[in-house]
Amino acid sequence: MEKIVIIGNGPAGATAAIYAARAGLKPIVFAGNVPGGLLTQTGDVENFPGFPNGINGFDLVMDIQFQAEKFGAMFEYEEITSAKLSPGGPHTLTVSDGRTIECRTLIIAAGAAPRRLDVPGEERLYGKGVSSCATCDGAFYKDVPVVVAGGGDSAMEEALFLTRFASEVHIIHRRDELRASLIMAERAKKHPKIKFHLNCLITEIVGDNTVSGVRMLDKTFDKEEILPCSAVFTALGHTPCSKIFKDAGIETDVSGFITVKNNSSLTNIPGVFAAGDCCDPRYRQAVIAAGSGAKAAMDAEKFIADAE
Repeated sequence: MEKIVIIGNGPAGATAAIYAARAGLKPIVFAGNVPGGLLTQTGDVENFPGFPNGINGFDLVMDIQFQAEKFGAMFEYEEITSAKLSPGGPHTLTVSDGRTIECRTLIIAAGAAPRRLDVPGEERLYGKGVSSCATCDGAFYKDVPVVVAGGGDSAMEEALFLTRFASEVHIIHRRDELRASLIMAERAKKHPKIKFHLNCLITEIVGDNTVSGVRMLDKTFDKEEILPCSAVFTALGHTPCSKIFKDAGIETDVSGFITVKNNSSLTNIPGVFAAGDCCDPRYRQAVIAAGSGAKAAMDAEKFIADAE
């Protein structure tokens, strides 16, 4: 039986692996079929401490992984397909290659996936002008027009943040009314850089190597046009990768984000811990995920020590 298994090798999972490996717990990390998570799909990361000139997202995640491997962590590129979790352990995990594995403690750092528009050009231009994080990428688009897709509070927050950099911000929402709270909607409406396109659909993101515009359908007038822009920020929410753990008894909020206790990494099942975007509906930043991975490993180490 393994002392500790970590699911996910984004900043949270890989940092947890560093701490667990240095504690002599010999962690096994299941990275899945998209090693490194969302950060590997971004371009340069300029807001992670220690890199004043920025660093490529893939390189950052791989460097954290190499650091964990240096201390003895093992990484496997398989997925966990189901879990049977028992208070205090052992926990039984089914691996995508058919194996089962038992562990004393489990750290869930499976991340969260941004909801997509699912339109032509989106996947091809992701990381080349298409982004789901204005805080991460907004500064790359100074003095150029950008688009925000969405109509909730997140979309208003993203749009207001982007006004610090962009020449103008176009909010495109498929309904004729915003879903955002009144105060957030009014704040966005009052900003001179923000323009609204309600009851409109993005039907395509256009551009050769980078985003050059969106094809937009105005449903009110049944009219389609190309709206020039240099970036498209999707603010449609995130789906946490937590389903198999919820099915195994882990408590989540209404959106599926794993619930942790008292600003720790502890879940409702003793011996199971959570870190990173799968339990963070608010921030979703690499540096915060890394910190929560450290907390999870320290909590797991204490749990093991207390049980011995």
